[in-house]
Amino acid sequence: MKKIVPLLLRIIVAIILIQTLRFKFTAHPDSVYIFTKVGLEPYGRIGTGIIELIAGVLLLIPKTIWIGAMLTLGIIGGAIMMHLTKLGIEINNDGGVLFITAVATFVLSAVILWMNRKDVKFF
Repeated sequence: MKKIVPLLLRIIVAIILIQTLRFKFTAHPDSVYIFTKVGLEPYGRIGTGIIELIAGVLLLIPKTIWIGAMLTLGIIGGAIMMHLTKLGIEINNDGGVLFITAVATFVLSAVILWMNRKDVKFF
């Protein structure tokens, strides 16, 4: 059980990060709208997608969990700030699902980083 919960948390965050890539990489209208509104379309949309892909993969590799968690905290922290400052909680009548998902991903990533704090290396 001690090893299953941390693995499940990592898988959940990786799935959230990776499943959103189809929207970013296919220029889904909602994704284009969001990044246009914050002034980062198209390079921010594509760049964010690449970083999320990298973070998702790093979360699944035991030696790089902490790097993936830190990347996720940074990118999702930025998304939360954009929601709070420029976008609003609700995007295109989604009921706040994107915002809630971002907050949940942020919290889970913080928990993952805390669980792997002994592995954090600063150069």
